[in-house]
Amino acid sequence: MNELKFIAERLLTQINNASTLQELETIRVYSLGKQGEISLLMKTLGSLTPEERKERGAQLNAVRDQITASLEAKKEILEASQLQERLEKEKIDITLPTRPQALGTIHPISQAMFEMISIFKNMGFSVAEGPDIEDDFYNFTALNIPQEHPARQDHDTFYLPPLEAGKERRVLRTHTSPVQIRTMLNKKPPLRIIAPGRVYRSDYDATHTPTFHQIEGLYVAEGVHMGHLKACLQTFCEKMFNQPQLPLRFRPGYFPFTEPSAEIDIACYRKDGQLIVGPGEDWLEILGCGMIHPKVLENCGIDSTKYQGFAFGMGIERVAMLKYGIPDLRSFYEADLRWLRHYGFSPFEALMEGASE
Repeated sequence: MNELKFIAERLLTQINNASTLQELETIRVYSLGKQGEISLLMKTLGSLTPEERKERGAQLNAVRDQITASLEAKKEILEASQLQERLEKEKIDITLPTRPQALGTIHPISQAMFEMISIFKNMGFSVAEGPDIEDDFYNFTALNIPQEHPARQDHDTFYLPPLEAGKERRVLRTHTSPVQIRTMLNKKPPLRIIAPGRVYRSDYDATHTPTFHQIEGLYVAEGVHMGHLKACLQTFCEKMFNQPQLPLRFRPGYFPFTEPSAEIDIACYRKDGQLIVGPGEDWLEILGCGMIHPKVLENCGIDSTKYQGFAFGMGIERVAMLKYGIPDLRSFYEADLRWLRHYGFSPFEALMEGASE
């Protein structure tokens, strides 16, 4: 027994002092391998009497189990240490600054929207938002759009299945006007809001895409008239294009939700193949507007004999194309990094412009 105790203590000391997995494997083979020290002692049991074999066998099994458990425990420790050492060598410092050429830029659409919101907020408008998926009521019916209107047709509008059988189909909003309806239904006049956001129509060419951005405005109060609308849009266009006294032309138009309605042209001219906003011999349509139709006010629970209002709407991409000299609408959505680096804006410039407004 003293001999086995000495062997066990010696092997346990060697296992404890092992510093590598290879060294530990050598100790395992030396002690428990086919020709190992413990294995050779087990082979001597056949020469003992049954009583001696029983006692000696139990002692050897106890030593073997003790050595095996110690080897497994030490192996876990060495493996964990080895993994930690590898992780330390292979770790990447993600706090390092990015390369200068990898700095991102503000997309022209975001920049244009940022500037437009800033101008209207300085005129007292607040920003309102609504869902992209709308009900027929908010997108068409409440806006006095008749059932036979082309905007309701499948070839012009994206429809979604109804939530329940027998219900009306849902629609991807074709304008941000539903935000105006929701605002008039949930708040009492006076109201002065703008509704920027993404809209969807089934169209695609150099000047149209299936998804684009609009910003619409709404002002409802007592005594509102066309002069207020003209002054508001004149101020916006002059600020947006940095053109004091920019000539505007109001032409009669038709929209189901406004009466009277108008389309606004801005003065422009061509130079070196580019269209430039400013006093010149040409005109370019930029937005639609008008006095809110009494039926729309009544649909929203507003007394049209007491309150009047005006509304306007324009495409953000169209304004960005004019201001930044971008010729093709489709390039806004092609994710071309070269295009983004050329037309994009520095985040710092955007912050400075916002602070100066």
